[in-house]
Amino acid sequence: MNAYPLLSLAIWLPIIGGAVVLFCGTESRLPLSRWLSLLVALITLLITMPLYTGFDVTTAAMQFQEIHPWIERFSVTYHLGIDGLSLPLILLTSFIGVLVVVSSWSNIASRVNQYLGAVLIMEGMMIGVFSALDAVLFYLFWEAMLIPMFLIIGIWGGPNRVYATIKFFLYTFLGSVLLLVALIYLYLQSGTFSLLDFQQLAISGSVQTLLFFAFLAAFAVKIPMWPVHTWLPDAHVEAPTGGSVILAAIMLKMGGYGFLRFNLPIVPDASQQWAGLMIGLSLVAVVYVGAVALVQKDMKKLIAYSSISHMGFVTLGIFLFSAQGVEGGIAQMVSHGFISAAMFLCVGVVYDRMHTREIADYGGVVNTMPVFAALMMFFIMANSGLPGTSGFIGEFLVILAAFDHSFWVALAVASSLVLGAAYNLWMYRRVIFGAVANEAVAALTDINGRERLVLGTLAVAVLALGVLPNPLFEVMHASVEALLNHVSKGKL
Repeated sequence: MNAYPLLSLAIWLPIIGGAVVLFCGTESRLPLSRWLSLLVALITLLITMPLYTGFDVTTAAMQFQEIHPWIERFSVTYHLGIDGLSLPLILLTSFIGVLVVVSSWSNIASRVNQYLGAVLIMEGMMIGVFSALDAVLFYLFWEAMLIPMFLIIGIWGGPNRVYATIKFFLYTFLGSVLLLVALIYLYLQSGTFSLLDFQQLAISGSVQTLLFFAFLAAFAVKIPMWPVHTWLPDAHVEAPTGGSVILAAIMLKMGGYGFLRFNLPIVPDASQQWAGLMIGLSLVAVVYVGAVALVQKDMKKLIAYSSISHMGFVTLGIFLFSAQGVEGGIAQMVSHGFISAAMFLCVGVVYDRMHTREIADYGGVVNTMPVFAALMMFFIMANSGLPGTSGFIGEFLVILAAFDHSFWVALAVASSLVLGAAYNLWMYRRVIFGAVANEAVAALTDINGRERLVLGTLAVAVLALGVLPNPLFEVMHASVEALLNHVSKGKL
């Protein structure tokens, strides 16, 4: 137990702060809503810092736990706690939350207070997902966070936002229904909703298989895996820049986290039995979806398909059942959070100026926006897996783990690095290099101080994780080792 309820503060401060921001609705209170949102996001980030500084890296036990009775009739508790699997994602969430508020300072013109309130409420709920150790609490946060994202895309999105929001909601909600059925079954067998008790519950092989696919239905959609990935490009294209950043940097990671928290520890034998399927689907995502990214004409859609390809490394690493693979998958989740946020923000910078995302409408941007071109080049290279950047760390470890599993799997996943470099550099050359394409490009102005702050901060984060990854790996070592030991023993 911890003397201070840091996890509850990190969850409820942005939720309550977001609700307060919702009431700052008049034009005269517009500056107040912006500054209050920034203050709440910064305090939330500061609250999560002691989670790292006070974290004991030598144990796999849950830390900073909070347990309070809630619905005693059904053994539901308000149970929070973190380990080395969840801490990096909580820190990522609070960090990205600040950048989303700052980046939305001036590019959201209508209903600013409602937008910022939705961002803060969603941030608190996402931290709740990564902290909950009670299945009912987890499911409430898991489902509730869909509402603010639904509103962000549906209200501030593009021309086809209604179609995109309905598709996003239906895909994610239908998958979650099977998750709920699985959780209710586990409760009926164990008499509790504790995730830690679920991990120790004896389950037969056939039931493990059914539970595995119920979990898969929810988490595969969220990450998203092929072939249930088609909602993501539509959601990204229609979402405002901040919505795309949250979606790519944090929400996709919940699928990977779900596999680590549910599939592997609760149904370890089924996870090993169906690992071949997961590896095959991951390779399709890494290679085929990477090839799909190569033919995109819309910058956001290209980056969206790139995200699906990169998240294929995560599921591949997890289901290789090696320390290198799982730690590489977690490192890839954190790295992709930084890089995907930066890529979507870069698209947002030029979209705010030209109101088009079509690659063909650009050309010669380096002539009018040299600082922006330099920063975007750095993120493009990181997205391509350049050594020395965070994009290299996770992918390299997953490829090493793949070599231990199968040469052909490693060859297939390594080939995706060529595809990644191809679609990234193809887009960059068309948008940035060459002569000035038209009068709209000639009239562009370079990034302002706020944009430099946001992109510069992400550049530092990408470089720091690429050069000094040990602080991240030290946090996860004990938890990953304990998880893999649990999986190897099985329940049969």
